[in-house]
Amino acid sequence: MGSIKEKLSLKFFLFVGLAFIIIQIPIIGDYLRIINTVIHESGHAFIALFGGHVESISLLMNGDGVTHGTQSIWIIDLITCSAGYLISSFMAYVSFWLIKKKKQTLLIDLILGIILINLLLWVRNPYGLFWLASFGLIFLAFLIKGSQKVIHNLVLLLACILLVESVSTAYDILIISLIQPHAAGDATNLSQLSAFIPAQAWGIFFFAQALFFIVLGFKKGLFRIGAGELQPKYQLKGTKEFL
Repeated sequence: MGSIKEKLSLKFFLFVGLAFIIIQIPIIGDYLRIINTVIHESGHAFIALFGGHVESISLLMNGDGVTHGTQSIWIIDLITCSAGYLISSFMAYVSFWLIKKKKQTLLIDLILGIILINLLLWVRNPYGLFWLASFGLIFLAFLIKGSQKVIHNLVLLLACILLVESVSTAYDILIISLIQPHAAGDATNLSQLSAFIPAQAWGIFFFAQALFFIVLGFKKGLFRIGAGELQPKYQLKGTKEFL
């Protein structure tokens, strides 16, 4: 019991709970959930570049997203299909690792960089462009005008949203793969690519890897959140579909 208390903190539970509640709120929840969708779809897109071409990414009002790309070699297609959930879970883990190491500024740079790349290269649907521009500007406004405490809490809340969403979306795809294996997005695509591995197995894999990163974060003590430190002001530095 003592070991558990050493690796977790009340602040972590409070912010995870807050993140969970916020993403359930209509409109606001869907808007904030898209930060995980951007990470997920960017995971598909980055891997697809190694053997194909990314045509566009669409970010939807309901919090979902789709990456459109041309056909590539089999192994790259397989990795590309699996990359979305893996990258989003890994990003949630990295977010808490950077917060634990008091490198929140690097996390901010990473999030803004992903937003900028998507804005310039991939996202072309109207709502997607609106989301990237509005979220980026709101995020920057808080970073430039906010106090140290506000910035730290904002970054922590974003990390918690990524964590909650990485697990909940992996759980959703697990349930869908068990009930409707022919309509389970990435799990269905992977079952078609791998032929002998059913969608249900891929659904289990996606959920298992999300839990793996949580257990790894727990063992590393990443969820023992303290006051944190950050500069008071942020300084700016100079067609296959994967669901």
